[in-house]
Amino acid sequence: MSKKTIKNILYVENGIGYGGAIICLRHLVRHLDRNRFNPVVVTGRTGTHYQEIAQEADWHYIADRHINVIALRNRLAQAGWIKRIPGLSTLFNQLVARADDAFNFLPFFLRLLWTAWRCKVDLIHANNEPLCNRAALLVGELLRIPTVCHVRGDQNGSRLMRWAFSMPDHFISVSHWVAKSMQANAQVPVDKISVIYDGIALEKLDLNADGTEFRKQHDIAPDAFAVGLVGLLIPWKGQELFLDAAKLLSNKIPGLKMIIVGGTPDDCVAYEAKLRQQIIDEQLQDIVSFTGHVAKMETVYNGLDVVVSASISPEPLGTVVIESMAMGRPLIGPDHGGAAEMMAHNQTGLLFTPKDAVALANQIERFYREPELRTRLGQNARDHALATFSIETHTNKIQALYDSLLP
Repeated sequence: MSKKTIKNILYVENGIGYGGAIICLRHLVRHLDRNRFNPVVVTGRTGTHYQEIAQEADWHYIADRHINVIALRNRLAQAGWIKRIPGLSTLFNQLVARADDAFNFLPFFLRLLWTAWRCKVDLIHANNEPLCNRAALLVGELLRIPTVCHVRGDQNGSRLMRWAFSMPDHFISVSHWVAKSMQANAQVPVDKISVIYDGIALEKLDLNADGTEFRKQHDIAPDAFAVGLVGLLIPWKGQELFLDAAKLLSNKIPGLKMIIVGGTPDDCVAYEAKLRQQIIDEQLQDIVSFTGHVAKMETVYNGLDVVVSASISPEPLGTVVIESMAMGRPLIGPDHGGAAEMMAHNQTGLLFTPKDAVALANQIERFYREPELRTRLGQNARDHALATFSIETHTNKIQALYDSLLP
């Protein structure tokens, strides 16, 4: 195949922080057929983990935030005097929205347009929801090139959201649950949606990673029963629910350790502080600990006795679910969204009633009291993951989609 036929794919990542979405994108970029596709990656954030992408693709950092609109809106919401003056709150919110357009959206859009034109991009793949990627979709319209939007969450049905969903040429949904939400709430035709499960390079997972290294680093005794909630510290990920379950189990499981694994996005620093205060208020300091971001997740999974996903809103799919299953670990997840789609209760993991700390605590205690159940369900989970979440299958399906959209 000649050099001229290689298509340039622009990937735009505008997520809240370094989490499952960009990790899955990196897996995809690594496995693209370079004889057919050349990846160009743009991220709205920077830092060590983002900069590593330059080793795998042509990477560009374009800041998508010059003023913190979320912080401004939070401060306005807390200012009681504004609410006492009719119409003032609406006026200030409109001013913040216009400032967002002028100082965040417009500069990002112009630099992205220039990058796409200069790199002779043939297709744009937005790695997040259409609304936060409207700049990328508008660039696609201006340059008259196809756009694909990777949807990873539920939709709220707002008029602005439905407008954003009218822009892409095609959608990749990470689960059937997400696809149904798009059809119901955003009126996306079924023929514009391809359900493609996220892919993990299963063969590269270190199944024999030393879990004792992780336990030593975080002062988890060899005989402790370690339960870990893995995910960015974002309110809907369920860390507060996890702490409620820790309180319920504190006198039931000797040597219990409840570990919160994951980094904190800039927008959620106050949320982490709230969690730490809850731990103090409920006297859980000896049970609960934070690890922050961990680069080698295999040591985490093998260092935990049980892995938990506790999202209070339906998780679209969840990298934690895929990775934990692939590692053959005992897994507990909420009975909604992607977790319920991926896991079979009592076969590949345990499901609990969403938002119910008692139900979560009961399943953790069940795993504690039935070690043979942990072993059996962990092995079943690995077998299922190997058959379902291959990065090769994921990449081939996405490349076939590109072929169908490109001339």
